[in-house]
Amino acid sequence: MDLESILFTQGFGSRRQCRALVADGRVTIGGGVCTDPDAQFDTATLVFSVDGVAWPWRERVYIALNKPAGYECSRDPQHHLSVFHLLPPQFATRGVQSVGRLDQDTTGLLLLSDDGQFVHAFTSPKRKVPKLYVATTRHAIDDAQLQALRDGVLLHGEAKPIAAVAAEARGAHELVLTVLEGKYHQVKRMVAAAGNRVEALHRERIGGWTLPASLAAGAWQWLDDADLAALREG
Repeated sequence: MDLESILFTQGFGSRRQCRALVADGRVTIGGGVCTDPDAQFDTATLVFSVDGVAWPWRERVYIALNKPAGYECSRDPQHHLSVFHLLPPQFATRGVQSVGRLDQDTTGLLLLSDDGQFVHAFTSPKRKVPKLYVATTRHAIDDAQLQALRDGVLLHGEAKPIAAVAAEARGAHELVLTVLEGKYHQVKRMVAAAGNRVEALHRERIGGWTLPASLAAGAWQWLDDADLAALREG
């Protein structure tokens, strides 16, 4: 693939802008500056740099973000900054979207991709992808609340009770809850229906992939084939 097309497919602007990046000597490959936009490269393992920042070529974007509180998952946020403020602008240019959403005050694992099939697979209620949350509660957690969550609680506007796949206490005020659906404020509403209140909420795992402890709040990472396989195994 020629260098102009490589930059274009990776979200570095219009074709004219990509040619200008090359002409201005801002693109390096293999440690050397490349000024030929028509130069051909094998994209299989290609890593190039723009303005000194390394960028691996990816046919599709699959990334995980450790979402901090105070960010909305929309590209057009209403009251807070968008999570896209935490990401390189190339992702927005490529049409990357969040895979489901987290409330602005909810933290933790957020997947993002420009692969429509991937987004659908992890957001469709028919797929029943388990998602594990850790909730800090206002009141101490008791066995009755845990059993109610496991048996199912009826939420306002819902025809049938919704049950957690698993509900365990990690501490007096720390609840670990696994759910399959992704309804509006679902975990908060379930905990409220069980007789408690969520003070803080963190998503720790989707499918079989757990947010790495090394990924700081506000940081993101590429997902490799092993990560994607783990997500699907859940």
